[in-house]
Amino acid sequence: MPTRSLFTTPLYEAALADDALLAELHRSCLALAQDDTAGRAWSKAHGYRGYTSYASLNDLPQRDPAFGDLAKALNRHAAGFASQCAFDLGTRKPKLDSLWVNVMKPGATHSGHIHPHSIISGTIYIAVPPGSGAIRFEDPRLSLMMAAPTRREDAPEALRTFIHVEPKPDTILLWESWLRHEVMPHAGKGTDERISISFNYR
Repeated sequence: MPTRSLFTTPLYEAALADDALLAELHRSCLALAQDDTAGRAWSKAHGYRGYTSYASLNDLPQRDPAFGDLAKALNRHAAGFASQCAFDLGTRKPKLDSLWVNVMKPGATHSGHIHPHSIISGTIYIAVPPGSGAIRFEDPRLSLMMAAPTRREDAPEALRTFIHVEPKPDTILLWESWLRHEVMPHAGKGTDERISISFNYR
């Protein structure tokens, strides 16, 4: 008897496809990591190996034209993803709620988490040096599996417990905000930093 797949967990992947904007964002992210003393202090106090603007700056699209251009591009991707998710939004569109920079040094990681109070979350990757760590997505049913056996190594992607995505510079990933995810340890050598910009839509 045929088997149906139920309760899809969508992951959207696209490219920014704008080399000039990507270069501008790279410069802007490094400038923030240098100049945002409040963000650097928060990162140090919370054991973040590197820099994040998460707790210090909430107006990047208004502060820097490069982030403003990025927000316009992300709005198009978020609207397309919302349509693919069959969200019943009527005449409304997803609204960018927050956007922040992450500059991760070797050894940095980000443990498993979700993004409450949002409908779509995502990341665009600006710089991804070798060994800087994949993003790992977790099957949302994991806590309910109880006595379920582990999956075979050759299990299809849709049946795996964890999915690792190795991004490249310019990659945009979007997912529904309830999907638990984590950033694997940055195992790169030297001083190469992994740079990304994360965001939420409501």
